[in-house]
Amino acid sequence: MHPVDDRALTDLRTSVGGTVLQEGDEEFDDALEKAVWNGDIHRRPALVVEAISARDVATVIAFAREHRLDLTVRGGGHSFAGHAVSEGGLMLDLGPLDRVDVDPRARRARVGGGARWSDLDAAAAAHGLAVTGGFVSHTGVGGLTLGGGMGWLTRRCGLTCDSLVSAQVVTADGRTVTASADSEPDLFWALRGGGGNFGVVTSFEFALHEVDQLANVGLFFWAPQDAREPLRAAARVIPALPREYGAFIGGLTTPPAPFVPVERQGTTAFVVGVIGWGAPHEHAEVVAPIQELAPAFELVTSMPYSALQQMFDDTAPWRIKGYEKALWLDELSDPVIDVVLDFLPRKTSPLSFMPIFALGGAFADVPDEATSFSGSRRSLWALNIAAVAEDAGMLAVDRDWVQRFWAALQPYARGVGSYVNFIADEDEARVRASYGEAKYARLSAIKARWDPDNVFHHNANIRPTPAAQAAATLA
Repeated sequence: MHPVDDRALTDLRTSVGGTVLQEGDEEFDDALEKAVWNGDIHRRPALVVEAISARDVATVIAFAREHRLDLTVRGGGHSFAGHAVSEGGLMLDLGPLDRVDVDPRARRARVGGGARWSDLDAAAAAHGLAVTGGFVSHTGVGGLTLGGGMGWLTRRCGLTCDSLVSAQVVTADGRTVTASADSEPDLFWALRGGGGNFGVVTSFEFALHEVDQLANVGLFFWAPQDAREPLRAAARVIPALPREYGAFIGGLTTPPAPFVPVERQGTTAFVVGVIGWGAPHEHAEVVAPIQELAPAFELVTSMPYSALQQMFDDTAPWRIKGYEKALWLDELSDPVIDVVLDFLPRKTSPLSFMPIFALGGAFADVPDEATSFSGSRRSLWALNIAAVAEDAGMLAVDRDWVQRFWAALQPYARGVGSYVNFIADEDEARVRASYGEAKYARLSAIKARWDPDNVFHHNANIRPTPAAQAAATLA
């Protein structure tokens, strides 16, 4: 960190409405403990500054640039990569900007850049509305949206970023601009999948969707030795589901939940999940082809959508240690299933897991070029492999498991690219591969316009192109 004198810090404290903390302050360690979800991240910034307004954000950006401080931005802090903190830098914390306002008549929501999905889910559900959110409710709205955003509603409503109507952005030079289809359309395009590369989003406006707040849930479990035919069946059945249905396939350790037989608790299993809305008997008809494959046990029930959104919260407790890698698949072929059956039982930590997210439906309605999202809209599956553990030794073992598992799946994947929200390593080549050359070139040119000095580089980073090249690309 470049030294900052006491007078400058005093001026900063009087210039922003939020709290300013530095190393040595009584509340500093507590602020860092709450800063990032991944307990394997140990970087310590020198300053933590809360923002309560867009003006505060602009002030902090200017301060960081003037004093040559490495700037990071914290929305929800829930990522494997831990981009919210850097060693010796300045962390801009958007946590206080968590207000959610819903206009039920217009079916719109304005959401602060520090809000979490539980905030938005609850506010929208009160009016029978929703937008595609994550699978863990304490995930930040900002990070998920800017990277794309997948959840239970992906096949029904598309990605989170597909429902983004506008965004208020504080830029690297301190301006506050509105990005939408009609205002700064290039920036708006870049924000829908390009991550936090282009500025600090202090407010999102979403189009909301009518969603029955009682979801029908079907979860069906098999031991690995019995899972081959059920997985093959799921690979056929899920893509053919009506788009109103959400689905996923998972590899996990079974929890000590009431619906899990005692003798099955704590064992490795595969699960096929199908979520629907409407009449329970319609859901029963849809899941029948999977249910007929003799699962070891199952959970078929109805629950509030907000509870569905929190179903996996206990699998991702705050400050657990984690690492992940992911890839895109056009099909769950027999060779892919062979690899999955081989590798899942090799995991060591009971918290490590492998979710496979079903795409298609509304996700595929949007042309690839319409947003900057890092995946092909033709892919049917996003496969993630996550090492999650309570101690560093077990994480190290399962980190190796993730990397070997991922390498074994590579021959069947759509290249080495990934959903950028699932890139835990700093890897410029994979970021480029994820977007593809054409998208990356356009993003890089937009980056050159809005952040030519790469102030916002703690992310799946897109480097700015030289000015002349950028102008030619955007012409």
